Amino acid sequence: MTDPIANALLNTKVVPLVQADDPATAVKIAEALIEGGLTVLEVVLRTSEALQCLEAIVKEFPDAHVGAGTVLSAEHARAVLARGATFIVSPGLDETSVKVAQSAQIPIFPGVATPTELQHAWNLGLRTVKFFPAGLAGGTKMLKAFSSVFRDMRFMPTGGVSAGNLSEFLEIPSVLACGGSWLTPASAINDGDFSAITKLAREATTIARK
Repeated sequence: MTDPIANALLNTKVVPLVQADDPATAVKIAEALIEGGLTVLEVVLRTSEALQCLEAIVKEFPDAHVGAGTVLSAEHARAVLARGATFIVSPGLDETSVKVAQSAQIPIFPGVATPTELQHAWNLGLRTVKFFPAGLAGGTKMLKAFSSVFRDMRFMPTGGVSAGNLSEFLEIPSVLACGGSWLTPASAINDGDFSAITKLAREATTIARK
């Protein structure tokens, strides 16, 4: 992992997911999150305009660390790198995507949920992975079990993480940061209530600092 991303994750501890149907809305979401203290953003490829949203945020906030999530293939990986993504996140472990990221010397955090997937990631040279879906895959108990065997691995649990259990995940030494969509609720976005997103970001930042 490159130092800027590692340092940013160590400082913020939380990676919010950004999903929008248009670049203008995506920029407003990103602005609200940054105002709340979160500077590592994951723009998920879940809408038809996701790549345009990613590019808009990268251009608008050059000092933020903007990555792409829901990257499913090598084609996706090349596309998000072309739009300026500084890191890649995947729901699963796809070796072709890993190779694209490694060739570009860009951090990639593929999702794992089993020891077999984690061992495969380790043998691909990865030392930080996404644990997904964290809540359904065993939560903190599974992470502690993983950590006892894979001692040099670090994790970014996502899926089932919330303000209510964020501190439980972050208390595990091997957890680098947590990802989550609770910071960007669709209801707030649809209502144009971006101050609510800033409030959630500040709350998460406070929890992470404790």
